[in-house]
Amino acid sequence: MLLGTVLVLLLFGGAGPASAHAALRACDPEDGSVLKSAPRHITLTFTESVGLLDDSFRVLDPDNQRIRTGAPEHVPGRSDTARVTLPAKALGEGTFTVAWRVVSADSHPVSGAFTFSVGQPSVTTASVDPGPVENPTTATLYDIARYLAYLAAALLIGTAVFLAACRPADATVLPRLLWAGWGILAAATVAQLLLRAPYETGTAPALDGFDRTLTTRPGLVLLARLGLLALTALYLRWVRKAWSAKGTRIAGGVLAVALALTWAAGEHASAGIQVPVAMTASVLHVLAMAAWLGGLTALVTTLYRASVVEAATVARFSRLAFACVTVLVVTGVYQSWRGLGSWAALTGTSYGRLLLFKLAAVLVLLGAAGLSRQWTARLVTVDAENVVRERERVPEPVGGPPPPAPEQAADAPGDDGYRRGLRRSVAVEITVGVVVLVLTTVLTGTLPGRAAEQAATAAPGGGLPVASVTNVPFDLGPAGRGTVQITLDPGRVGQNQVQAIVYGADGGFATVPELRLTFTLPSQDIGPLDARLTDQGGYWGTSDFNLPIAGTWTMRTTVRISETDQVSETNKVEVR
Repeated sequence: MLLGTVLVLLLFGGAGPASAHAALRACDPEDGSVLKSAPRHITLTFTESVGLLDDSFRVLDPDNQRIRTGAPEHVPGRSDTARVTLPAKALGEGTFTVAWRVVSADSHPVSGAFTFSVGQPSVTTASVDPGPVENPTTATLYDIARYLAYLAAALLIGTAVFLAACRPADATVLPRLLWAGWGILAAATVAQLLLRAPYETGTAPALDGFDRTLTTRPGLVLLARLGLLALTALYLRWVRKAWSAKGTRIAGGVLAVALALTWAAGEHASAGIQVPVAMTASVLHVLAMAAWLGGLTALVTTLYRASVVEAATVARFSRLAFACVTVLVVTGVYQSWRGLGSWAALTGTSYGRLLLFKLAAVLVLLGAAGLSRQWTARLVTVDAENVVRERERVPEPVGGPPPPAPEQAADAPGDDGYRRGLRRSVAVEITVGVVVLVLTTVLTGTLPGRAAEQAATAAPGGGLPVASVTNVPFDLGPAGRGTVQITLDPGRVGQNQVQAIVYGADGGFATVPELRLTFTLPSQDIGPLDARLTDQGGYWGTSDFNLPIAGTWTMRTTVRISETDQVSETNKVEVR
């Protein structure tokens, strides 16, 4: 059931390419600029720190020939700024094209291209495909490995916490969960290591570049996780049944914190503002998530398969779950503030909308948790009443008639009904918890609202690709002809902002009841893709429209000019 939930969310939630956390903020030379003399370096500045590849920069001359450059490097003291040295000899005049590809601090690849001219622009400009942000097969396999790693960590850490803190009377059914979590996490980590190089370069799965992976921060983080898993295997064999011992708890706690740190060090907490606080919050968030979700799995396994289930065990987990929820709320609020940056980003960015979905799922999860606490309280009460009845039983007198049974014994409710109710509510908690966990994983691969706003407010020409602008005339009927000016920014593969301004026959701004924009790629039988424009007060637009591949797209503009009349026009748009 859990795996099915993950796969469904993987298919529907990850249909589009993942957005990385780093966005290009500025470049020098600026995109489209004309310089009097050739620059000595090409410099890119991003919204967060980035890692460099051997082929991070490709510079093409006006004849579309690649120019030999120096090795890509960071500007000293600036992990968010990359540069490459151009040859000392004169480049000549004309328009030069720069294609770049880097890896953001949260391990996701980012790519793009821009142009600049020396002397004067060329009559014909070289064109270059910056390369796909990701290979679909490699990206899918890598994302599956990431999801499984999160789930396995929750299963491993949560089951261990349940054994140590809740002290179940029959723990014989739980070692399999521990080793299942350990095995899946080890396999997922190895898979990520092997897929890391092709994932960064956007190529098909292959072992090429594995040696380089071992020298990068994501690779070192994954290696550290494997080393910790080796220590964890020794720990699991050593601990056996002594889960409540002080030394066992301390050693297990250290290993759990170290494992959680490998996620914090490899994802968005390690970049941006307030890194030490963010890393601490991320570790606590991962641990609380694992203790809750993994502990729930251990609890439901105990409820179904253990020979003895004490109410005290359930009560201990109830208290533990409450503490985990408190930690999740506090750290979640901080992480949301850090990632969003503003209230507008909550509804105006993909990150914000995903966060709203996660919040809704968390509310459902808290409702199920509250129901579980009610069943737990009833079970504890019944268990206490049963103990009292056992103590009140009077032994039969010698030579006399047997005493009457206590009146409450005949009417005492059994606890089987309460256990069934608890099993159902815990099963709901686990299912919704997996949804929350998957949404959390998707959020780690989505451009935060703060970074999106930083990129959007960059100065014109500051390295963002030139936007595509299309003027679409349409018939207003007796009033004449109007025009819709549609801006597609950057007008390239991936996420785009769309802005549509409607002008009337007199050239002034016009208000229409509805404006719809769809894109179709006939050569690949893709579409129509609805841009889902909304009225922004003076213009229609969206900040989150994805064009998956390059080609000549057919853009269909539909303008509703009254409650009963509408007109449609089609135009060709080139997407690189």
